[in-house]
Order: sequence, then C-alpha cells, then structure tokens
Amino acid sequence: MDVSFTNSREDVSKAKHVETDWASLSLGQRIRSLEVDGYMVFPDLLCADQLALIREELKGLPTTGTDYSAHQRGFSNVQWSDSPTAIDVIALPAMIEFLETLFGDELICTSCAYAVSQSGHPGIAIHTDSQPYGSKIFGLGASSPCLVRVLYYLDDLTPEHSPFKVIPGSHLSLHADGNPYQRYLSHEDEEMVVCRAGSAVIINQKVFHANYPNYSDSDRHMLAIAYRPAWAGPIGEVTDYEADKVNALPEHVRPFFRSLNTQKIDYDLPNRPDNMARHAPGVSRRRYGEQ
Repeated sequence: MDVSFTNSREDVSKAKHVETDWASLSLGQRIRSLEVDGYMVFPDLLCADQLALIREELKGLPTTGTDYSAHQRGFSNVQWSDSPTAIDVIALPAMIEFLETLFGDELICTSCAYAVSQSGHPGIAIHTDSQPYGSKIFGLGASSPCLVRVLYYLDDLTPEHSPFKVIPGSHLSLHADGNPYQRYLSHEDEEMVVCRAGSAVIINQKVFHANYPNYSDSDRHMLAIAYRPAWAGPIGEVTDYEADKVNALPEHVRPFFRSLNTQKIDYDLPNRPDNMARHAPGVSRRRYGEQ
C-alpha cells in the first residue's frame, strides 16, 4: 500500500487556488457549478454557536484510523449517536432547499460521517465516491447513479490545514483515466479550495477529489452527509436502516431516512408511453438561469 504524502510542502505552497466568489453565485450558477465543474461551495451555512456545539458533540465519538494512516480518522453513522446539533444539520433548511431544487425529487440521506484529518495526515488519494458496480470500500450503496456529498467544515480550511482538492470537470470524462475506480496520488490539474469554518463543499459523487496533507499543528474536522434523489436506487439490495433507530430520530430529520432501497424507475417503459410531457425544465439550460 502506498502511504506517501500526496503533496510536499512546496507543492502545497504552489497549488492552484480556486478564486470563485461563491457568495455571489445565483441559484442557477450554483447548480451549473455542481453539474459542470463537479463541485460548489456554499459559504457560511453554520454559525459560530452551531459549530461550537457540533465540535463538542463529535469530539467524544470513538474514531478509527484508516489503513493508510492513523492520522486520518472517522466515525460512521453519526445519525445514531448522541449528537443532536450535528444530526439537525442533516435537515438544514438552506441546504435542503438547494438539494430539492437540484434533484427535483424527494431526498434520501445515505450516510452521515465524521472525519478528522489530524496534524501529520498525508492527504487522501484522489478518487471518486462513485462505484457503479459497488466495491469493497463502499459496498453497493455507492452504486447509486446520482448522489452528492455535502462536506461541512468545522474548522477554517487554509493551505496547510488539509484543504479540499478537486479536478474540476473530471466527472465528465469518457476516457479510461476517468474510470471511477481509478485513484491518483496527485494530478497536474488539481485545484485547492479553502473556505471558512461553517461552509460546505458539495460534490458530485463522480468528480475526482481528495484533500491535501495537514501540515498545520491542529486537527481539521468535517461532517460529511450524502444525499440522493428517491429515483436513484442502488443496483442491488442493501442493508436498510433499522426502523426503531429511524423512529428515534427528530421528526424533521426522519423523512430523509426512508428506505435505502427506494428506487422510482420503470423497467417496463415502452418506446412511446402515453401522456409524454413536452416540458422538463430540469434538463434545460434554463436551470442555470440561461435563456
């Protein structure tokens, strides 16, 4: 297993920074960024009080290290833990409103995880979260054809504090290099995204992304929540949420935990079904605000 640092300190100092003024984007521009570039930043969603409570709740969770570094640690299924403020973020109104517009469908939360990139973390390999046939790492849940992951940063991202890394537009490639099972230690076209604590990076599951090493003297904390539209189920049956755990969630969070096997598609679709529509704004460039 390659346990190398993905980037040297010199690499980090020379990295290409994304200069987008994210706060100025319209709804259509946000959708375009996510669909065309494969990611977008939603700044300043969580206030200082929320951040303090979430950090306090999550710091007591028993994280485990990854197989390539003890300095990259995580805890899965935050929704079942005693972390009420963090769990509330799953139903954060501003994010839910955006995702419902993006998908035009009911939302299903497929995961909620806590990740810590400690000082000394060597950087995550560039990868995708899309595994169209499933995988040992992600299981069949990652076979959903349409999914986004929302990365809420609980600390400021600075160049040396394990910032987000992305290859914009990489999810659009039809080349074998774009095979979603590929992994890269680094890439000549990778870009660095920094943002303030309380901001969220939303990624298309198919975009190649990672994070940089943590060369700072403090840990970097993140809450990652994945959503998919109700139609986009996995290719096979997955282990579903336990009903008693779902029923114990706050009422406003519970709707996002319907069956993970929900799949609204028609296998018997004919060539010319009755009553076909002539209007579908979700597949028009007008969704970007263009005429």
